[in-house]
Amino acid sequence: MITIDHEGLEERHLQARAKFKHFLETNNNRKTPERFAILEEIYLNQHHFDAEALYIKMKQNAYRVSRATIYNTLEILVECELIKAHQFGNNKTLYERSYGFEDHDHLVCITCGTIVEFDDERVHKSVQAHSEVNGFKVEYHSLNVYGKCEKCKD
Repeated sequence: MITIDHEGLEERHLQARAKFKHFLETNNNRKTPERFAILEEIYLNQHHFDAEALYIKMKQNAYRVSRATIYNTLEILVECELIKAHQFGNNKTLYERSYGFEDHDHLVCITCGTIVEFDDERVHKSVQAHSEVNGFKVEYHSLNVYGKCEKCKD
C-alpha cells in the first residue's frame, strides 16, 4: 500500500495549487475560492473519491459549493492533469490526485468496491520492456486487478 506523510501531502498541495492557478490564468478561467477549496480537499484528504462524495464532504465542512461547481472543477482538474478519472467497472467515475504522485496500480474488490493502491517495480519494468519492444512511448500506466478483498473473499 502506498502512504505519504502529511508534510509530503502539504508540499504536493502547494505545488498543485501553483499549477492550478497558472492553468486557470492561462486559459482565462476564474480563480474562485471554491475551486481552490476543492483542490485543497482533494490533495490533503482524499484518495479515490466520486463527485457526490466530494460534494457531501465539502458541505459537511461548511463550504458553500454547488454540485455544478464540483463537477466543473473536476473537469478542469482532469484537463490540467492534477487529478485522474478512473472507471473501475461500477458505472461511476472515481478520481484521484495525480500531480507529484508516481504511476501506481490498483487492487479493486468487485464485491465491496475497496481499492488498494500498490507500487511494484517489477510492474514498471515489465511495462517499460514491453513498450520498448513495441516502439511505444509510455506517458503513464495504470493496472487494475479485480477480485475480492480479505473481507469479501469467502
